[in-house]
Amino acid sequence: MKTVKRTMSTMALAATMILTASCKDGNKEEAAAPMSNEMHQESMDDKDDMAMSDNQDAKAEAILNDYFNLKDALVNDDNGKAKELGNTLAKSLKAFDASNYSDNEQSELKDIIEDATEHAEHIGESDIKHQREHFKILSKDVTDMVAITGTDKKLYEQFCPMYDGGTAWLSTKEEVRNPYYGSQMLKCGKVQREIN
Repeated sequence: MKTVKRTMSTMALAATMILTASCKDGNKEEAAAPMSNEMHQESMDDKDDMAMSDNQDAKAEAILNDYFNLKDALVNDDNGKAKELGNTLAKSLKAFDASNYSDNEQSELKDIIEDATEHAEHIGESDIKHQREHFKILSKDVTDMVAITGTDKKLYEQFCPMYDGGTAWLSTKEEVRNPYYGSQMLKCGKVQREIN
């Protein structure tokens, strides 16, 4: 029994050390790891490339800009600014017009926008810990939206293995600035892939 307990303790210690080491500033020349977030895999299976679609929408770009501003507020641990920007993003999402897309895309976009709006509204009225929980799902929604609408911006999908079992977000900059931990672990994460 002592051997089993000792083995379990050793395994727990090893797992903790691996997780802790994964968020240190590592070698920048590491190859990006394959996407491991199941939520993203589900939406990206049939979309090898998120190249800009022919029916690019300026309102989709406005949503992206509002998303990046919100991300930056969370990076800066600014609860008040994140509340304001959550409400701004909710308005941009409600103004989105999917009528230029195919019937199937319209249906997908309607579901994505509806879910993203709900999370943006929650961010507009929550403490920063709760904002970050909603930002995780909002990031998935925005990534799914970009898969359909495309974008003319070069985006970086970044991934933090530490937050909630592993969480991704989008950024316009390659340098990692973690919105889930802010100043607590600002550089925790890595670029998972480039979009465009």
